[in-house]
Order: sequence, then C-alpha cells, then structure tokens
Amino acid sequence: MDFETCIASHSSVLMEGALGERLKREYGLTINGSVAMADLIYSQQGRVALETLWRGYMEIAEKYNLPFLATTPTRRANKQQVIQAGYDETIIENNVRFLRKIKETSNIEMYIGGLMGCKGDAYTGTGALNIEEAHDFHHWQAQLFKLAKADFLYAGIMPVLTEATGMARAMSDTGIPYIISFTIQKDGKLIDGHTIDYTIRFIDDNVSRKPVCYMTNCVHPCIVYEALAHNFNQTDTVRTRFIGIQANTSALSYSELDGSADLQSSSPADLAEGMMKLKSEYDFRIFGGCCGTDDTHMEEIAKSISCGALS
Repeated sequence: MDFETCIASHSSVLMEGALGERLKREYGLTINGSVAMADLIYSQQGRVALETLWRGYMEIAEKYNLPFLATTPTRRANKQQVIQAGYDETIIENNVRFLRKIKETSNIEMYIGGLMGCKGDAYTGTGALNIEEAHDFHHWQAQLFKLAKADFLYAGIMPVLTEATGMARAMSDTGIPYIISFTIQKDGKLIDGHTIDYTIRFIDDNVSRKPVCYMTNCVHPCIVYEALAHNFNQTDTVRTRFIGIQANTSALSYSELDGSADLQSSSPADLAEGMMKLKSEYDFRIFGGCCGTDDTHMEEIAKSISCGALS
C-alpha cells in the first residue's frame, strides 16, 4: 500500500510523538545548532536516542494495529542552514536512510516522511517568505527528499499562507505526496490572520498537485476544536481536507508558552479524550504528538483511536 492509499483507506493513523523535547529532557542532548536535530545521526548517542524513541512509538502502533508515520528530524535542514553548519546535501539522504533501516526491522505498515519547515519563526511568522521566494528556497530540500525516496513530504508548523503556498509548490514539483501542517490559534486562523478554510482553498487552487491533506501541530486539541468551531471554518473544505494533529500536552497559546516557566500539561487520558473529540466531530484521521508527549500519551491516544481504525 502506498502513502496516499493509506490515508484514504484508514480511519485512524498514528504519527510519532515528541522527539526534540524528549531528546533534551531524557537524554541530555544539546540541540542548538544550525540544523537542530538533523545532525544527531552523526553521533552514537544521537542515533541510539532517536532509534529508541522511534521504536517506542512503533511498538505502540504495532500493538494497536495502526499504520505509523515517522518524519526525519530535518525541519531546519534547509540549504542555508545546512551550508552554515558545514554539512552538505547528503545530510538529507542520510537521515532518510537511517529511518528506513529502522523501518526495515519491523513488520508494521510504516511510512517515512521528509520533514521541512519555514525559514523564519514558526510561532510568530517573523522572517516568512513570499510565494516565489518560498518556492525557490524550499526547492533544494524537497528535491533531495525525492532523490532519497521519502514516502511523503511534511511541512511542519507553517505560520503564514505565502510561505506555505511556496513550499507546497516546491513539494508538488517532486511528484511525492505531501502534507501541509499549520500553526493555528483559537481564533480559527493562522498566525498571519488567514482562516483555515481560506488557506486550504488558496493552496489547493495554486499548486499543480494538491496536498494529500492538511494538519496542525504543536497545539493542544482544545485549541484546535475552538478554532474549527468558528463559522468561517465550518465548511466542506475544512471537514474533508483538514484531518490531522500532532498535539501538545499544554493548552496554553503560543505566546503563553513562549513566556511561561511552569506549564500545565494534560494527562494522557485527557489528551486522548481531546483527540477523540476531533475524530468523532471532525473526522480527524492522523494523530501524533508534539511537545510534552511521550510513550504514555501516545499509547493512550492509540488505544482510543484504534477502536475506529480500519483493518
């Protein structure tokens, strides 16, 4: 089964939980270089830590008979950052190969995504590119993922319409299926003020190959639920195209998270309940974790969503 068929034919798909935060908290790894986590595969400690986290999530997917999505830790590994860090283009292929080797040791239905991200700040939109700039800027990385034979491409925490559109065009050029995931707020809009509905329709109308679907990440389910409740997002477009989340455990907004020293987090049961609300009322299909999540959260989520999963 290919990636697009997987998304179309399964009512529930599990995506990986947090990586970066757990690597720092549980393994004491420092992640502050130009390419963030993309160069962890070049150290023994980094490889062991990444493999351990992925295998934990994979075991949960296997236990509950769910397809599993994992993405390379390459959100910051664009051409500019890679060169600045002293690496070359092989860093993309090496990350895909490393994750593929882990996949080959398991019998689960698993798909490897090439993770890409915006040039500037994903939570404020500062430094965002216009459509043409974004297409040119992200073309290099997207094509490298094509050469590395990633199963799909994934644009994570995209805050503004223009750069998301340009990146979508770069992804569309590869012929590989792809997903665009937004940074969204309670007001039902991206950081730049565009509604979820308008953003999806605009991107779909301005690329040669549409994304397989749209998602959001680094946000709590209750914020997503509130965002979707606005009348301007109560559309067939949103209901059929916006179908996934990688959730934070904190219900605080991006601005509150940025300035908070003591975060209140949802329990695994509460987070899973929020995910199920999105599944039952908005037909979400892809469920993963972001900041604050670990195996306990992901198992509770997998147990909940597997009740409606198709074989």
